Amino acid sequence: MSSAAEQKAVRSAAGGAPGTEGQRPRQTAVDGHRGEPGALRPPVWPGAPTPLGARFRVGPDGVAGTNFALWAGGAESVELCLFDPAGIETRLVLTELTHEIWHGFVPGVCPGQRYGFRVHGRWDPWTGARWNPAKLLLDPYARAVDGDFALPPEVYGHVRDWPQQQVADTVRDDRDSAPHVPKGVVVQDDDDWADDRRPKTPWSDSVIYELHVRGFTRLHPDIPEPLRGTYAGLAHPAAIDHLVRLGVTAVELLPVHQFAHEDHLLRRGLKNYWGYNSIGYFAPHAGYSASGAAGQQVGEFKRMVRALHEAGIEVILDVVYNHTAEAGEMGPTLSLRGIDNRGYYRLQADARRYADYTGCGNTLHVVQPHVLRLITDSLRYWVTEMGVDGFRFDLAAALARSMHDVDMLSPFLAVIAQDPVLRRVKLIAEPWDVGNGGYQVGAFPPLWTEWNDRYRDAVRDFWRGALPDMRDLGYRLSGSSDLYAWGGRRPYASINFITAHDGFTLRDLVSYERKHNEANGEGNRDGTNDNRAWNCGVEGETDDAGINALRRRQLRNLLTTLLVSTGVPMLVAGDEMGRTQGGNNNAYCQDGEVSWLDWSLLDQPGARGLFELAARLMELRHRHPVLRRRAFFSGRAQGADGLRDLAWFTARGEEMTERDWYAPAATLGLYLSGRDIPGRDARGAPVTDDSFLILLHSADRPADCVLPGPPWAGSYELVVDTSREDQAEPPGVAYRGGEMVTLPARSVLVLKVAG
Repeated sequence: MSSAAEQKAVRSAAGGAPGTEGQRPRQTAVDGHRGEPGALRPPVWPGAPTPLGARFRVGPDGVAGTNFALWAGGAESVELCLFDPAGIETRLVLTELTHEIWHGFVPGVCPGQRYGFRVHGRWDPWTGARWNPAKLLLDPYARAVDGDFALPPEVYGHVRDWPQQQVADTVRDDRDSAPHVPKGVVVQDDDDWADDRRPKTPWSDSVIYELHVRGFTRLHPDIPEPLRGTYAGLAHPAAIDHLVRLGVTAVELLPVHQFAHEDHLLRRGLKNYWGYNSIGYFAPHAGYSASGAAGQQVGEFKRMVRALHEAGIEVILDVVYNHTAEAGEMGPTLSLRGIDNRGYYRLQADARRYADYTGCGNTLHVVQPHVLRLITDSLRYWVTEMGVDGFRFDLAAALARSMHDVDMLSPFLAVIAQDPVLRRVKLIAEPWDVGNGGYQVGAFPPLWTEWNDRYRDAVRDFWRGALPDMRDLGYRLSGSSDLYAWGGRRPYASINFITAHDGFTLRDLVSYERKHNEANGEGNRDGTNDNRAWNCGVEGETDDAGINALRRRQLRNLLTTLLVSTGVPMLVAGDEMGRTQGGNNNAYCQDGEVSWLDWSLLDQPGARGLFELAARLMELRHRHPVLRRRAFFSGRAQGADGLRDLAWFTARGEEMTERDWYAPAATLGLYLSGRDIPGRDARGAPVTDDSFLILLHSADRPADCVLPGPPWAGSYELVVDTSREDQAEPPGVAYRGGEMVTLPARSVLVLKVAG
């Protein structure tokens, strides 16, 4: 906190005492209209306080126009700013105030109109008040955004280059930001989705494919150049055909909410590629639109969703409601900060500073009713009007915090649980944030699934030979009952993944042990150092045929392990064909070939074989309910013969003992019985299936292994052998129960019980 004398000096430099009229920005035209003095302004009728945002409709006496409504709790006044195609601004005062919502109906304003707000109030950063009407603000409820976010000094509410940087955020900048910021766009809501058929894939049957809208199609040779990297590109038959042939049931799109680029990236000539820097929670990011940014992006996104639904593929959005692109107190003033800084953000005891549970400078104050309303209104909008099927919540623990601590009875989780729309869609938590007590894997309530990083770590450690014992791996392969078998949760609460957008790709996981993020311009300090990777003996790319063959085998091992584990598997786009990022494990700012999917990989035999294996494994999951159980294993005998629904075996063909679990091992057998699977089918009949024996062997030498005999099996059929390069067809080899077989070095065998 600055001293009283320092505060007084800075306030004086800023142009007067906080809240005085002398601090208002100079107007450049008569009556707030930027254009010819005396030009006619449209009238502003009272309108309605709901719904929030800009909604085109028919008003009094059948007059068409747009209703504008903005929550700005502590504001003194609000101006609606309309922009014509030449950028000329007309300012209209919203005089109606209902329950802290400023509103008005403007006749004649139609879809395509660009607009923003200027909000007046006190400038007193020491108490968290940062109103500055010189800054044009994006409507938090804008359905479309036109223009790019650059970050010149004019878009900052404070004087960014103030000589005394320790107090720069307290000195108000009165320069007009309107020429430098995007505008909201009025759109027409004319789609009821009556002709859409949502796949409604049960959680237990789901396979998730995480992809980036731009990166997935940017280099696709069969998609027309103007459509590559866009929503229309993802809707193209060539893109959808790959997803269908692979067998995924849902795409999880990296953020598609309108986002901005960080200043430190723009200064280095880079951009935020991933999009975890949201500023418009209702607007599809305009940069991914092939058809235009004046509202056309909305229709293009809807057509993409419809096309995916027609192919039986659900659409899940990765959403970032924990923070915004306005960053900390030294960040730009783009929207919420200028509307009501204290109302939207968590502030510290020193109200100049932001509580930062996200590592991104600020944290939305979800306990506040209007912030909670913003988030839930946004979620419902994407479900009901944009057609999406679920959400993955970035840093979800930050949303679950009450005043300070993570609270599973928090307002956010309570509202989601009772909402008639949201409780029916897929909900995925990234169950951690960067604050104290933020790691909450296994703690989210029923309805929620979670990214299970403990699955990731255990599987990586097994295949690099670093597991201290077998206990953790056993839990992860069988659905993580130690984390999720409470409160009615099911095995599909665990979203199993080995790689995600954040970290190495699958190919890099077997090619690099150290991150190589030099291209990010941060001295290779960014990105995790805990990669749990093994490079097979050489760091990076090599011409050594033996090492490359081993790497391909490890890819098959990792992919097979993921797709036969109980829970919901998630792949990252391109892992099924060996995509590489050159060892960059934090490619958030790499909008180029480092991040874009290289479709020419499918012309390489090794990559084609990996894709064929992935497709066969997904088909195997689809045909066999024992691989996608809806209830946890009991481990108890199911009949007089002592056969259990789940059993674990050593290489000797003997069941695991407690001592075995507490010792390291390179070989593990997992027996899944399909004789009596809990639950019934849609017609009420019992669910039965084939039984499987899965053998995982991570040692660098072959090993003899005894296959369990009766009552487990009289014979087996080999379905998958990852030691084989050719994966187009199953091996078709038969074995007797009790027979000794040789497990190839570093391999997975999947055997179906044949008798």
